[in-house]
Amino acid sequence: MNKFSRYPLKKKITVTAAHLVLAILSVIWLIPVLWVILTSFRGTKGSYSSTFFPTSYTFDNYVKLFTDFSVFNFPKMLFNTFLVAGVSCLISTFFVIAVAYTLSRLRFKARKPLMNAAMIIHLFPGFMSMIAVYYIIKMLGWTAGPMLRVAMVAVYAGGAGCGYHIAKGFFDTVSISLDEAAMLDGASKWQVLTKIIMPLSKPVVVYTLLTSFAGPFKDFMLAKVLCGTHRDYYTVAVGLYQMLDVEYIDQWFCSFAAGAVIISIPVAALFLGTQKYYVEGVSGAVKG
Repeated sequence: MNKFSRYPLKKKITVTAAHLVLAILSVIWLIPVLWVILTSFRGTKGSYSSTFFPTSYTFDNYVKLFTDFSVFNFPKMLFNTFLVAGVSCLISTFFVIAVAYTLSRLRFKARKPLMNAAMIIHLFPGFMSMIAVYYIIKMLGWTAGPMLRVAMVAVYAGGAGCGYHIAKGFFDTVSISLDEAAMLDGASKWQVLTKIIMPLSKPVVVYTLLTSFAGPFKDFMLAKVLCGTHRDYYTVAVGLYQMLDVEYIDQWFCSFAAGAVIISIPVAALFLGTQKYYVEGVSGAVKG
């Protein structure tokens, strides 16, 4: 006899209703995803279709992204995005973990003012500073050529430390007695971080990696301001948005949907591949 059958009637109704609501919400959430996938295989051109399911299917929309470079160079956009996302992901994670560990474990006079300042700065969305950031980047001479990639990495990773709050909250849950015991045995602060805190904090490290990696894939405004008309350095967010311009939408709309499906694959694969660390980060440490 399963556990559900032993529940009282009232609880059975509550649990069934909750699962029913969640199932309905999941279907509603998946409908747009399904529509994008179906549109990516649609055989007819144009942005409008009178039916939810396409009347004909084709792989040409995917092929076009990797063969037709007359207007958009999608492989180069992918390369730019992966390069910027990979580098900024590593730098951002280092900054966030370093700041979070410092504010969680160390005590110094300017600690609380710095925490308050970082919190206030982080409350404002990044696009509010994009004009100022652009002119700073322009002053440094990073608005043309390969330095545009460096500029995007600097923009995405430079202020990452201000988003320390989630990592700090996680570090605060790790008992400080572990640090003290390790330091009594002669461990340095760096060894405490790398040998004790990091193995216990895999979930928040993975979370930071994922959010930092996904940032360049979904950000449009800052990338567009920095790249301007330099198409060779467009990220996929900028390139896909350009496909929706009036002069391109009829020919490129289905390829836009195909591009949206393609760029979702690496982010989803990274998320699924790192799922186990959410559990192993804590349970493995407890077993040890």
